[in-house]
Amino acid sequence: MEIAQDLFYAQQALATLFSVTNKLQMQGDKYLQDITIRQMLAVPAILHAPGGNATIIHIAKSMGTTKQSAKHIVDAMEKKKYLAVAPSEQDKRAVKISVTPEGKQTFSSCSGRTDEFLADIFNDFTAAELETLCTLLQKLYRFDGKEPEGFGDSTLPHAVNETDVDEVLRYHQNFVLRRNNLYNDHKEFNQDNEHNPHNEYYPHNEHYSHSKCNQPYGHNWHEEHNGQE
Repeated sequence: MEIAQDLFYAQQALATLFSVTNKLQMQGDKYLQDITIRQMLAVPAILHAPGGNATIIHIAKSMGTTKQSAKHIVDAMEKKKYLAVAPSEQDKRAVKISVTPEGKQTFSSCSGRTDEFLADIFNDFTAAELETLCTLLQKLYRFDGKEPEGFGDSTLPHAVNETDVDEVLRYHQNFVLRRNNLYNDHKEFNQDNEHNPHNEYYPHNEHYSHSKCNQPYGHNWHEEHNGQE
């Protein structure tokens, strides 16, 4: 019976992962407008490439995708004049990829919408749940023995200097505002229901599902996206 459960949940997990990935990409593209979510995720890989030498291979490894897919992303961004592609000085067979001034301006404006997207899709997650989700996804990535080569910093926020944290948050005010709105909404809910023994910090009931924190901050999700989820 235990093996049967393993099979069932493994199938469900795989199907859900693909479904969630497609949904996030579709909705992320709607949020960003000017570029796609995949193009936006390629930017940190380019900006933080070792020695400033961003190549197709480096981008592919950082994003966990194929060289063909990475090249398609770069080609599309080059056509928009967001990226500049030139022959590599170290390897004549490779190219060096850099962000143009126009690209930096676009990415700067899109970073705010990315913060809004992050806050909205994870609005029902506690910090502990987010940490668990990250841990499990990283564990899944290593199923073939390969470590993720992404561009994220694995250092936990509580292990970083408070001044550094404040500096990071200063550049992500859209996320801060949306997340604070979420916390305040739950705080008000918990105060109104403090005598409910089954009340939790993130309650899953009718009151919560219709609360404002289940909508993108400052506008109605179903009106903007024509009722699509």
